[in-house]
Amino acid sequence: MKIAFFSTKPYDKIWFEPMGKEYGFDIRFYEVPFQEETITLAQGFDAVCIFVNDYVNSSMIQSLYDMHVKAILLRSAGFNHVDVKAAEDKVLILRVPSYSPEAVAEFAMGMLLTVNRYTHKAYNRTRDFNMSLNGLMGVDLYHKVAGIVGTGKIGQAMIRICNGFGMQVLAYDPYPNPKLDVEYVSLEEIMTKSDVISLHCPLTSETRHIVNRSTIERMKDGVYLVNTSRGALIDTDALIDGLVAGKFGGVGLDVYEEEEGIFYEDRSNEIMRDENLARLMTFPNVLITSHMGFFTKEAMQAIAKETLENAYALENGLPLVNKVGSEAAK
Repeated sequence: MKIAFFSTKPYDKIWFEPMGKEYGFDIRFYEVPFQEETITLAQGFDAVCIFVNDYVNSSMIQSLYDMHVKAILLRSAGFNHVDVKAAEDKVLILRVPSYSPEAVAEFAMGMLLTVNRYTHKAYNRTRDFNMSLNGLMGVDLYHKVAGIVGTGKIGQAMIRICNGFGMQVLAYDPYPNPKLDVEYVSLEEIMTKSDVISLHCPLTSETRHIVNRSTIERMKDGVYLVNTSRGALIDTDALIDGLVAGKFGGVGLDVYEEEEGIFYEDRSNEIMRDENLARLMTFPNVLITSHMGFFTKEAMQAIAKETLENAYALENGLPLVNKVGSEAAK
């Protein structure tokens, strides 16, 4: 099987290159993103492998179909960046549903701890031998209410971590897990009762802007909000207005609504033209990282293995257990 990899970084090759040889795949690595301007590079390949900030719209699906590309291999669990409905009966979509839930959940808690106790600011201060504590006061997490939105594998890992901190955990999921030892409540209760809200749900038409002006107004004053899932779960304009109004104790964002073309790239020598992102950077109680919650050795190895297992199953007519169907995109 010939596979074209897009948005390739040096750390991708560490695992994909040797594993690809073991499977006998012919892999071509492209550093450019997968988009309408670069889709012609897929000509002659059996599959393309893309990352979270690549996109595939309906016209691109048709182009892949015309080029006889059989599958889109996602190096991610999320698939909101692909027009799944357009791909039906034309191009298969295979994802990596689980690689290291603990990696993302641990990072989410790390963001919460950092933005709560201002350790990132303390680090910068002490490097200049400024040992003042002014402006660095946080709150105890012990006995605080943690609201977990989404109880898939990452959400479950976050629940275990919050339990370890002695927090009272509430959870919301439209499909509750009866085997999970957690108190399920409505989304309304999550928004009104939580001291900490952590988002661990996929981006769908129902979850887009699940955090918006209305839900922010109903949140507790001083609430902490962490998002390590998908940027568009939060209405950025509403978030900024809430920050200006002093609604939040702290906000940790590993994802951003308009991160395409910015995250995973070095823009340090350029003028930031995204005014909302630039504005978010000015708030002292906002911590932004570059969609790196998944980025551990264990997770990267698991992503490579599962992605290539998907390709192997396709090539050998095995069950496609990680196939994304149009029903999943509703």
